[in-house]
Amino acid sequence: MNEPIPVTRDVDHGTAKLMPDVDRARAWLLTVDGAPQSYVDLDAPTHLEFEYARRLGHVLDTVAEPGRPLDVVHLGGGALTLPRYLAATRPGSRQDVVEADLGLLELVAEHLPVPDGAGVTVHGADARAWLEAAPDGSADVVVADVFGGTRVPAHLTSVAYAREAERVLRADGYYLANLADSAPFAFLRAQLATFGTVFGELALIAEPGVLRGRRFGNAVLVAAHRPVDTVALTRLVASDAFPARLEHGLAVREFIGGARPVRDEDAVPSPEPPDGAFGIG
Repeated sequence: MNEPIPVTRDVDHGTAKLMPDVDRARAWLLTVDGAPQSYVDLDAPTHLEFEYARRLGHVLDTVAEPGRPLDVVHLGGGALTLPRYLAATRPGSRQDVVEADLGLLELVAEHLPVPDGAGVTVHGADARAWLEAAPDGSADVVVADVFGGTRVPAHLTSVAYAREAERVLRADGYYLANLADSAPFAFLRAQLATFGTVFGELALIAEPGVLRGRRFGNAVLVAAHRPVDTVALTRLVASDAFPARLEHGLAVREFIGGARPVRDEDAVPSPEPPDGAFGIG
């Protein structure tokens, strides 16, 4: 039996590498310019290796009764980890994946194809441009996991962008985003303030060490017009190998403090992570 070998290819926004996991027969790590982007196990699509992906998965598990199909828009494709997860946990879901890097899409389709009939449609487009053209009330969930290199692009951080996401969502829909920051959390506080101007409910999921300002890390933002299932979600994120904390209500308002919503003309990318923050060990 041939051992899988790494694949390296120049894509539109850097150098992508697919590296096999020696511990799992058909599992692969995708990096772009050395930064981890996705982890996929073709034999176990419900296996979410990255902590932030598990947290997004926990939210997706709680937004509707188990197994109910959902219409989901994924902004940012990577190796399609979460679309594979949802196709397995909520069969019959209709999923649109929007990824600006066409070369990356080709690489993933060639080496890590999504099974036929999974209900996943991939679009090579800019995330905001695609969202602006999407129909009103057409999605149950919008998941934003877009990084230009290691930073969230500025045009995906403003009130105008948040309004587009809210327009595309159904009245009971959820917006989820993978963000990254460190103390004093200027970017993260401003994002919560921004989405708080558009949505009535906010929640934030992150490791306690990140929230206490001890290190740079990921934080999952949840925004909706109806309450998040905080009891179930708190239990799920606390039971992970790297436990996280769910903040909502007054705690989120206190965290925002005096941060102001972001306008398009003032928008900036998320901060550059320190060396080694997202590197491969």
